Amino acid sequence: MSNRPALTLSGEALLPSDADVEALVRAEHGNPFAVLGPHPDGTGVTVRAYLPRALRVDLIARDSDQVLSSMDQGQVPGFFFTRMDKPQPYRLRIRWASGEQITEDPYSFGELLGEMDLYLFAEGNHRHLGRCFGAQVMEIGGVPGVRFAVWAPNARRVSVVGSFNSWDGRRHPMRLRIPSGVWEIFIPRLEPGETYKYEILGQHGLLPQRADPLALATELPPGTASKIAKPLQHQWRDEAWMQQRAARQAVDAPMSIYEVHAGSWRRDNGRLYSWHELAERLIPYVVEMGFTHIELMPIMEHPFGGSWGYQPLSQFAPSARYGTPQDFANFIDACHNANIGVILDWVPAHFPTDAHGLGDFDGTALYEYAHPFEGFHQDWDTFIYNLGRTEVHGFMLASALHWLREFHVDGLRVDAVASMLYRDYSRQEGEWIPNRYGGRENLEAIDFLRHLNDVVAQDAPGAMVIAEESTAFPQVSGPTHEGGLGFSYKWNMGWMHDTLEYIQEDPIHRSYHHDRMTFGLIYAFSEKFVLPISHDEVVHGKRALLDKMPGDRWQKFANLRAYLSFMWTHPGKKLLFMGCEFGQWREWSHDHELDWFLLNEADHEGARVLVRDLNRLYRQEPALYERDSEPGGFQWLIGDDRANSVFSWLRWSASGQPLLIMANFTPVVRKNYRIGVPIAGPWQEVLNSDAACYGGSNVGNGGQVEAEQLASHGQPVSLNLTLPPLAVIALRPVEG
Repeated sequence: MSNRPALTLSGEALLPSDADVEALVRAEHGNPFAVLGPHPDGTGVTVRAYLPRALRVDLIARDSDQVLSSMDQGQVPGFFFTRMDKPQPYRLRIRWASGEQITEDPYSFGELLGEMDLYLFAEGNHRHLGRCFGAQVMEIGGVPGVRFAVWAPNARRVSVVGSFNSWDGRRHPMRLRIPSGVWEIFIPRLEPGETYKYEILGQHGLLPQRADPLALATELPPGTASKIAKPLQHQWRDEAWMQQRAARQAVDAPMSIYEVHAGSWRRDNGRLYSWHELAERLIPYVVEMGFTHIELMPIMEHPFGGSWGYQPLSQFAPSARYGTPQDFANFIDACHNANIGVILDWVPAHFPTDAHGLGDFDGTALYEYAHPFEGFHQDWDTFIYNLGRTEVHGFMLASALHWLREFHVDGLRVDAVASMLYRDYSRQEGEWIPNRYGGRENLEAIDFLRHLNDVVAQDAPGAMVIAEESTAFPQVSGPTHEGGLGFSYKWNMGWMHDTLEYIQEDPIHRSYHHDRMTFGLIYAFSEKFVLPISHDEVVHGKRALLDKMPGDRWQKFANLRAYLSFMWTHPGKKLLFMGCEFGQWREWSHDHELDWFLLNEADHEGARVLVRDLNRLYRQEPALYERDSEPGGFQWLIGDDRANSVFSWLRWSASGQPLLIMANFTPVVRKNYRIGVPIAGPWQEVLNSDAACYGGSNVGNGGQVEAEQLASHGQPVSLNLTLPPLAVIALRPVEG
């Protein structure tokens, strides 16, 4: 390349230096706005454009086809320049081999993001990033187009690439905003639906093209590009639900959650259902079954379907597998209009290592910790978010708020909280780095979780945040001002493990494991708990819930019915994974729909009807939910009958109304079993999991029992009951 002097006029250079042009050609220029676009030259304005493979470029007026100037070729093919006598709005008319393009010059626009946006982003407290960063469809100065913004502070150059510029990183290099490390550009005339990525030149060379961390939509996997989408503009029709939501999700309200993997609940000859089809079929089923909420396994875009969504890369985009963001909003609106809440599983703990993702984003550990002892999860082959970095902290905070505010989601269930809380989680000695005090707690993640819960309470009133947390970390659902983490609820993993281990024992051995069913009541009121029988318990060789049960076919179903009845009458909100309600035999597979054909068999249909009736009883009996987190809402009557594997307790409502629960976990009918009760008169049997309509043997108490004037179990009167085999019954006093 020649080192000839640039052409000049009135002492100002029309052509940039050869070094500048060489940097543009090599796509290494870190400040393209200093070279390209309009530049005053004293008496007029010089305009430069670099358009590789363009044949001819003219400047034409903004509001007409008047030619203002024809551009000359500069030092290299594709580099064009011209001069206008006075500054005025212009467009570029570009002649390509394939045809003509007319557009405004991207390099004619000034700085785009406001200083407050950049300040809040750097501070980690920009709560509307989904409407600011990424690809934003907008007009600037009356010109329609798309504004792009991406954080890559250690990059030497960042370009937007897509089919609109032949995926050529030389065409749209971006402007760096110092000191924020944010790159920006406005590309006129781009429209929603175009796919794009970022081409990033790191300190040590060109990186794989990256998807947009703040994309609002993506192309369908296995494609990995981001997609330009308008901000959601859904006309919500759920005002009544939103006004009642806080009360419906309060600790003294009934909450029964149906956990769903959207891709395998049902399918159409192997084809995934869309959100529209799920709205037509899933919502009526959930309503008929009596669940109050649907919890969706992660629907944020994720490259590998076999991760079930727990390795997402697009924290602001619903998966294209099921439709558009608008389709997803329609689904949630339909749920709310059916009085069904929607909880999303959300993953702020880690992200996958796919080359188009967040890892090593600008050639450095940007979103993740740099040291593998902090930044790499050995169990899951994933990177760990560095939540101590303010920009990452704010990125994840904005993601949570995006789902809660933009889509009216009613709650987030935060995945893998235990892995966030502890630096030595699943690591051997010498494989982790202590915190600044020498301890094992991840102080940055703890600060993030507290901030998250405080912000959600403020910015999304009535929404829940639920922790999947399996350790004894204190006050997970305690208020942050008292030193807690501030979650609305915590999954009770201890209860789940203990009771599943008990129910898998042969009844003849259960007397030796009696404490597994009672131990949970020692700590049942230390947190606000959800009792989870989730997808994790029916995969990876753990067997389906029904198949865990011991005995012959009849006993397996009886055990299943008794276990679910025990769960529904135990303190704590309820969560059941899809398929468990009708006793699917095989383990869940994300590649196949549930075995709905089993409902043609009476015992499977009986299990489903029982779950429906458990939900109805649960919502009808305040004693089963009003005092879930109060010791006074639960009273043991019999917790030590190991020999008979019998348990009995009272649930108390806020108004002092009792409900008696009797559980017999042996296949032996126990007649004349006396149990003390607090109120004289008749007691009605409102639940019997052994009823014939559920597939049971129909042993029971004729629907009603009269209390006898005989004190027992510390109560003034008592009932003489028949306990059906492998069953739970519930009785309440008949109101006079």
